Amino acid sequence: MATNITVKLEHHPGELARMGEALGTAGVNVDGMCAVTSAGAGIIHLLVEDAAAARAALAAAGMAVDAEREVLVVEAIEDQPGALGEIARRVADAGVNLDLAYLATNTRVVLGADDLEKARAAL
Repeated sequence: MATNITVKLEHHPGELARMGEALGTAGVNVDGMCAVTSAGAGIIHLLVEDAAAARAALAAAGMAVDAEREVLVVEAIEDQPGALGEIARRVADAGVNLDLAYLATNTRVVLGADDLEKARAAL
């Protein structure tokens, strides 16, 4: 199951490196990521296959997972203009509201939605 975990980091030099090192040392692969800063904190969304291992690695490094949820990972057929629009249109036409979207490795799109099963059926 593809899982998005959300981690809030202090907005200081080296925090993203420390997080990446903790995950890497534990053998947790990051398949996708989105990172932004807001209100003095780093908000990191990570796509991982083994959420339990990621949680344990982060806890050992003194970092906590703020949220965890199943997400859809959609293979974009080609890396070309309009690919994201096509995927998002299919979900929208099914009446599903997206609340998370970012790119992952190998031309994949990560989607979180208010109705994941309905979104999955649309794709």
